[in-house]
Amino acid sequence: MKLNINSKGLNGTIKVPGDKSISHRSIIFGSIAHGQTIVHDILRSDDVLSTIGVFKDLGVSIEDDGQTIKVEGKGFEGLKKPSNDLDMGNSGTSIRLISGVLAGSDFEVKMFGDSSLSKRPMDRVTLPLSQMGVDIHGQSEKAYPPLTEIGSKNLQPIEYKLPVASAQVKSALIFAALQARGTSTIIEKKITRNHTEDMIVQFGGKIDVDGKTIKVEGGQKLHGQEITVPGDISSAAFFLVAGLTVPNSKIVLENVGINPTRTGIIDVIEAMNGKIEVINNEGDANLSATIKVETSDLVATEISGDIIPRLIDELPIIALLATQAKGKTVIKDAAELKVKETNRIDAVAKELTKLGADIEPTEDGMIITGPTKLKGNANLESYHDHRIGMMGAVAALLVENGTVELEGADAIPVSYPQFFDHLEKLEDK
Repeated sequence: MKLNINSKGLNGTIKVPGDKSISHRSIIFGSIAHGQTIVHDILRSDDVLSTIGVFKDLGVSIEDDGQTIKVEGKGFEGLKKPSNDLDMGNSGTSIRLISGVLAGSDFEVKMFGDSSLSKRPMDRVTLPLSQMGVDIHGQSEKAYPPLTEIGSKNLQPIEYKLPVASAQVKSALIFAALQARGTSTIIEKKITRNHTEDMIVQFGGKIDVDGKTIKVEGGQKLHGQEITVPGDISSAAFFLVAGLTVPNSKIVLENVGINPTRTGIIDVIEAMNGKIEVINNEGDANLSATIKVETSDLVATEISGDIIPRLIDELPIIALLATQAKGKTVIKDAAELKVKETNRIDAVAKELTKLGADIEPTEDGMIITGPTKLKGNANLESYHDHRIGMMGAVAALLVENGTVELEGADAIPVSYPQFFDHLEKLEDK
């Protein structure tokens, strides 16, 4: 598709769509809890719809009237052997977390996804689950999908030190640990997003978190809840960067989730002297805020260490932000980017270089020198990766002349179905 270029300014207010991580987990927890769970403001993206479809295949009643979603949970024991293979689409969250959910079920399932998901290694989940007594395997030693899994009714607790900083792996093991015979201990490499831990408590369960050490007792019974999903800061990130970099812009983003394990991008924007204001919504149990940004004179910074898990999904668009900052921005300790929907280090560097950016990929990140005026007459690729696609669309707004085409824009609805509608709304002002 042809992208808009040389924006004269983005102005207005948009409400960010629901948080993808919390949306996935609201369906999962509703399905494994006892009783009805009602979910408001869920993200109806392709990824979340994959999770909904899988639990329907597992025998869970899920109704969506367009306003709210009602899940009739019957506990882990209420999950039934599906009559078909489970389609995870493009969703790494779905396949990894559901692998943990099914660890205590004694029927066989086969889980598959699209071509992109089939290139993502699942051994980081299959190895610890195997240690708990689950028969789970994929293709090659890396356990690429499709996966075949047979759980165990005699699931053993585990003490496991995560070799990677991954909320998906941590969550998969937590779901398995809830079904084990005893107490499991999971030790994180670095603290990652804690939505699963928070929602166990919200659904009436118990979990002990002490820094990077998490203890989960098996045999717990969860109870259905009413959930309002806050907006997704990972989706908001694209408009935060657009507002900061496109000339003559002032953007207000409503209902943005500000869980502290997810707000690394705000810290980076502040470090780069971006004009940003965060106004907390008082009394909001799920931590949301209104965020205002405007065009700024940016300076380079270093992004590394413990902040990386707090902004791992935002790094592609942060790389674009860095192209407009004065000086050399260094991103490191982010090798995890290589095993996302695509190798995001290489993809970001390649696509932004097409627009004239000064960006050098490294083994665990990027070195970006700016500010750089971006140029057009480029054909960008999404690599079937929603975040690379949206990064390209925002980058095009900074191009002064020429044309910019994006191949694979159909990947964007995986996380942000209204992205182009919201972009058009802001440009119409």
